[in-house]
Amino acid sequence: MTAAKPPLSSPLRPPPRGSSTPQATILLIVYALATSGLLLWVVSSGVLDTLGNFRSLTISLSFAAFLTTLFLAYRWKAHPIVKILIAAVCLLVVLPIAGVANSSLLGLGLQIGIFAALALGLNIVVGLAGLLDLGYVAFFATGAYIWAIYGSPQIGKILGNPALEASKGLPGGYFWLFLFLGIAVAALVGVLIGLPVLRLRGDYLAIVTLGLGEVIRVLANNLTPLTNGPIGIVDIQRPPTGLIDGIRSGFNLSNSQFGLLFLYVVVLVVIGIIIVVNIRLENSRIGRAWIAIREDEIAAQAMGVPLVRSKIIAFATGASFAGVMGVIYSAVQTSITPESFTFFASIGVLSMVILGGMGSIPGVILGAAVVTLLNLDTLAALSEALSGLGLPNELDPAKYQRFFFGLILLLMMIFRPEGLLPTTRRKLELHLDDVPSDSDGSASGDHGSGDIGAIGKSEPSSLETTGRISKPVPSSTQTRSGGN
Repeated sequence: MTAAKPPLSSPLRPPPRGSSTPQATILLIVYALATSGLLLWVVSSGVLDTLGNFRSLTISLSFAAFLTTLFLAYRWKAHPIVKILIAAVCLLVVLPIAGVANSSLLGLGLQIGIFAALALGLNIVVGLAGLLDLGYVAFFATGAYIWAIYGSPQIGKILGNPALEASKGLPGGYFWLFLFLGIAVAALVGVLIGLPVLRLRGDYLAIVTLGLGEVIRVLANNLTPLTNGPIGIVDIQRPPTGLIDGIRSGFNLSNSQFGLLFLYVVVLVVIGIIIVVNIRLENSRIGRAWIAIREDEIAAQAMGVPLVRSKIIAFATGASFAGVMGVIYSAVQTSITPESFTFFASIGVLSMVILGGMGSIPGVILGAAVVTLLNLDTLAALSEALSGLGLPNELDPAKYQRFFFGLILLLMMIFRPEGLLPTTRRKLELHLDDVPSDSDGSASGDHGSGDIGAIGKSEPSSLETTGRISKPVPSSTQTRSGGN
């Protein structure tokens, strides 16, 4: 008798009961307290004034160590309730307090959240459906310009209404309506773009989506009466906080600080909804259709999967996520220009998906955090720290951001092509050949990993165990030749 094979575990499935260990729980609590205390001490004490050029680098490293707490809460086998409590306290208490003391940290947290939502949307298109979209930022720009036009004096200029221009566009309460409009309009743009091009595959699809993404940017750059051209749109309103404005006065916060805190909570809520939708879609019929298309489009079509309809749904779903985050992005920035939506922005979001692990929801979020920290904070802080060492200007690390991105992706493709937090399926696909084999050529059951170790020797089929197939059946040619 052969032992029963252990079931494959999913990165999103919680560990079975009894798998948590007291040591991991205690270590997680200690690490969370240490990193949270370090971050709050760094941003609130006067120690930063004595660090000179290393001030920004110290804040960046402290913030990175703090964010590592969330990663360890996901990976370590601590008690589930402790994990949830630590994540909630870190996101809802520690980071807002640090953000009030240092507004750049809150802005960085907002940027990580926005790009994480964008990466989750692109993950549906690229990671699940296998459609290489190089113009994804076009949907982001669509949502951003919708609220930027109507929530700023620009709408008054377009309509020739001085009163509307003086009031800075529509009231801020319309922001909630435009969240849903951003979803609808971006999804519609995704369908309109997808209908003529989704019959293409591979490199052809990538080139066409790249061109369509650039078309949106060029339109935003040249439709000056509508988008104000290269100058962009300024004075974009943020949503009102009238119902909870007492909290602002109670903590003595400025309108700008409280507005950012409010948008930070909105981003967390939207990301939570996006994660739930992603999980439900991945485990649904349409999610399995996307995976089938990604693995083998011809086989999926032969099995009755509607290719064009499934691809359009993938495009529209990913576009809707980008649209809603575009509305939030314009409110966070209060000003946008076409240069915020270039081709390199699409490449940046794609690198987040690849770095984290295509098809993996936690992996994509981790990739977004890593890339955003490097791009917006760590490299610039390192450049400031090295500026006092007398290095030539040509060696400024801030000038080599694309180089570092390319180097990181290159090393990832060589040493860990499945990503930082891959799905079980992706890990098995890329490392199946690494599983040691027995003498009969079958893979052994122990590979040092819970996921890969689940590939054991296959069970014999019912026909083999009953002995009905004892020798190969001769072909018709062999039968005729034997009869002769």
